Amino acid sequence: MAYEIVSSCVNCTACESVCPNAAISAAQSQFVIDSSLCTECVEAYADPQCASICPIEGAIVDELGDPLNPPGSLTGIIPLVAA
Repeated sequence: MAYEIVSSCVNCTACESVCPNAAISAAQSQFVIDSSLCTECVEAYADPQCASICPIEGAIVDELGDPLNPPGSLTGIIPLVAA
């Protein structure tokens, strides 16, 4: 039960300061989430704090690899799916 920061992260540091469990840190050239510390903000907040502040769609994913901020969720512009 933990989220993951993927390569689309731009290292803006926004998520690091809002994580209530200090589960996010810089590791080499990208931020990472320590799965032993991440509680997904369950019972503490209505939404995961890292995803709530993240300005990049798709940069933080759940255990299934689904983005917490999927394409279009931040801009309101839903991308067209190529047929």
